[in-house]
Amino acid sequence: MIRVVVSTAVIDLAAELAALERDGAVVSFTGLVRGDDGVATLELEHYPGATEAALGQLAEAASARWSLTAATIVHRVGPMAPGERIVFVGTCAPHRGAALEACAFLIDRLKTDAPFWKRETVNGAARWVEARDSDDVAATRWE
Repeated sequence: MIRVVVSTAVIDLAAELAALERDGAVVSFTGLVRGDDGVATLELEHYPGATEAALGQLAEAASARWSLTAATIVHRVGPMAPGERIVFVGTCAPHRGAALEACAFLIDRLKTDAPFWKRETVNGAARWVEARDSDDVAATRWE
């Protein structure tokens, strides 16, 4: 089972984890909006349809590579404050190694492969967030 959601709704961790529990091992990653450098608001924009398709392809690739029994990616869009959940990635596999690696693969690759645009507001001024070189480096380890 693969589930991909892009939404403005708050991420319900208990519900997402419960939906993944099938067998063996469940691994998850939850990302929170950082308040680095005085960020008051982070707003994510996306290209509807294309974003879900890109995330779905990543989940399919992980499922095939690690024989997952379930994979979930939930990503928020719209305005968010520091401390709010921005992303949830969960995997389920018969064995922990596969679930752990697949989860790491998904979070590393979605940072570079999914079409999201981030704008942060600091001291009342909005600015677009540039891609980080460290995200590119992390993604290349899965090639």
